Amino acid sequence: MAFNDKTYAVLNIADIDSVNYSEVITTSKETARKSIDESQFIIKYDSTPSFISGGAITPVSVVSHEDALALMATDDWTADIEL
Repeated sequence: MAFNDKTYAVLNIADIDSVNYSEVITTSKETARKSIDESQFIIKYDSTPSFISGGAITPVSVVSHEDALALMATDDWTADIEL
């Protein structure tokens, strides 16, 4: 599966139970990638899910695969691991 053609939405953690996971590639709230402070999470999809297009959930941002990778590399999303 090619992920570079997917769309990613960053959402507030308060919306995690409102996502219809059957409409997105992210399989569940347990598997959704969360920010370090758990204030946000990210989902990926092929076509805009109805809960976003219908306005039930407003994303913090909608980004490309490349931008999602850059975001995930920030200190807000990836913890430093000491060896």
